[in-house]
Amino acid sequence: MVQSPDRTVVTAAAGTLLAMLSFTAPLVTIQQTATGLGAGASGQTWMLSSMSLGLTVAMLTAGTAGDDFGRRRVFVGGAALLTIASVASALAPTTLVFVLARVFAGFGAAAVLACSLALIGHALPPGHARVRAMGLWGASMGAGLAIGPFVASLCAMGSNWRLTYWIGAVLTAALAVGGRTVLAESTSGRSRRVDVPGVVLLAAGLASLLAGLTEGRGGWDEPLVLVLLVVGIVVLVAFLVVEWRSRAPMIDLSLFRRRALLSATAVSFANGVGITAAMSFLPTVLQRGLGESSLVASGFLLVWSVTSVAASMSARLLGARVPPGARMAGGLILTALGLLALMGLANRVELVAGLFLAGIGTGLVNATVGGEAVASVPAHRAGMGSGINNTSRYLGAALGVTVVFVLSVHSGQANLLSGWGVSAVVCAVVSLAGAVAALGLRAKEPVAASLPRAGAR
Repeated sequence: MVQSPDRTVVTAAAGTLLAMLSFTAPLVTIQQTATGLGAGASGQTWMLSSMSLGLTVAMLTAGTAGDDFGRRRVFVGGAALLTIASVASALAPTTLVFVLARVFAGFGAAAVLACSLALIGHALPPGHARVRAMGLWGASMGAGLAIGPFVASLCAMGSNWRLTYWIGAVLTAALAVGGRTVLAESTSGRSRRVDVPGVVLLAAGLASLLAGLTEGRGGWDEPLVLVLLVVGIVVLVAFLVVEWRSRAPMIDLSLFRRRALLSATAVSFANGVGITAAMSFLPTVLQRGLGESSLVASGFLLVWSVTSVAASMSARLLGARVPPGARMAGGLILTALGLLALMGLANRVELVAGLFLAGIGTGLVNATVGGEAVASVPAHRAGMGSGINNTSRYLGAALGVTVVFVLSVHSGQANLLSGWGVSAVVCAVVSLAGAVAALGLRAKEPVAASLPRAGAR
């Protein structure tokens, strides 16, 4: 099959948008979903966190599998799994079934996201065309983050929260068919055995750590929370030891000697802890703290998203005049300023201004960091670079949501809004720390290598 770069970019961007749409779907309808399934406070926490768990656990494995066994194959398989999980979410009779379906939706979305960047990198060599493509990819991520809550709120107006997942299932099924038809297959071209110990240890460690963070939102004095966190950390340390000694590791730890990869990873993590976590919790604050409807809450989120999309698409105009490190740092600084403006949500002018500033910053980061993650690793490890980038983002998001939740709900402040103000400051500080890392960890010389053109096997 002759690969069309434009079709590849559009398909990869569409996959990213649909993965983000699925990720954010429950944000504004959690109360209605919980009522329909009879879920309590703990169940609601897991409803919001389950897809994050699946995303984080599977991202690196999916990226490496795409490099070794076929990026199109893994991308299409992920879209198919996301379709099945969406149907299961729509049909879920209990909270447990819904949560499990959302975990598997995370697995599918991880495959789509990890391979989408690798597919773009494979189709386009470094240069203007790839910068433009990464801008579209970043825009699709921002668009999906807001379209999901907006579609869900429209469905909720008809008292049918399940319709959101049926719509998602139809769209991801079309993505699977389109990906199979449009995309050309590519691999690293290097045969390797599957790193079973690495896969098992990474999945177990991340799952335990994220489960501990999720359970910790209800209180940190429970023995189960401490056990999960300790086990997660110990298992992840064991994973690093195994990978360092392995002849065919799932993740090549020597790649982290590249300052460009360290920079992109730190920026993704800061972006997850900061803006992704804040925007994930903002609809809850708007609804419970200010009494806004789900449609109004999603409308405010749309301000941030539309601005992010416009900024991502415009980032290519900066070209080589602004180095990637400066773009990422500038984006995170704008994000921090936006978050600080969101401290007092009662002032609508400050709310919109904060969302606007944060949107510009988010768009600049999204348009740059993905391309940097792919360009900072060898061509045959593009999926691994993408997996590292997205894993750091969603691990950061899971940690950030926990911090925001605890500060906003259990901070001992007078109410939810004052607790949110503390959370906004913390997220802004993390964003500024990411900006420092973006500048301080930049490589002094380019490490990017052209990816092989389409047709390589």
